[in-house]
Amino acid sequence: MGTFIGNIEAKTDEKGRIFIPSSYRKILSDMLSRRIIMRRDTDNACLIFYPEQVWNQKVESLKAALDEWNPDDQMLLMQFMAEAETFETDTQGRILLQRKTLESIGADKTLVFVGMLDRFALWDSTTFAEKRISQKELANKIREKMQSLTPKA
Repeated sequence: MGTFIGNIEAKTDEKGRIFIPSSYRKILSDMLSRRIIMRRDTDNACLIFYPEQVWNQKVESLKAALDEWNPDDQMLLMQFMAEAETFETDTQGRILLQRKTLESIGADKTLVFVGMLDRFALWDSTTFAEKRISQKELANKIREKMQSLTPKA
């Protein structure tokens, strides 16, 4: 299975349709998935798109971590699922996003797709540029994470 990588600029057309980047469509095709699930990220002003199989795995993991008889867990699951939407790409690889969905992430006309290995995000290009950290900070954070995985001698 391929992975979603890189960042690719995109624009919506007058109807709010957006082309999924061809490299991402190829990965979806290899996965035999024209259906993708979208939900607004819980922490950032962006949309996250999951191939259907990946979404199903994530939901099963979440469900397993929750107690179906706990009212707080039940509401957590309901709200998480209520904010998701299923899309099927058209024959040209486009999806139609509602205006309110784009507005919820502060999107204007210029957007950027950002690969996240098994899923991808859609950001307003200005917001993504503002959120990015410096190369030095990125290197330090990656180093910290990788060193925490290395057993100490």
